Amino acid sequence: MKARVHVMLKTGVLDPQGEAVRRALGSLGFDGVEGVRQGKVIELDLAETDRSKAEAAVRSMCDKLLANTVIERYDIDLTD
Repeated sequence: MKARVHVMLKTGVLDPQGEAVRRALGSLGFDGVEGVRQGKVIELDLAETDRSKAEAAVRSMCDKLLANTVIERYDIDLTD
């Protein structure tokens, strides 16, 4: 089973990387971009075949290592 984890800063948390990208886009002539939020995608190949066990394991991974849950949120997509 494969898991894809999308990690983004929570709403209200400053995103200096996103702001730097927004400014760079503006300097390249892309004036219509009013905001940018930058995150990360983590892809995992799992040996687990039971969907609920796989999701529980990935949630535990996110809570313990993959995401800083104080300032970040995450979404998990599982595929067979």
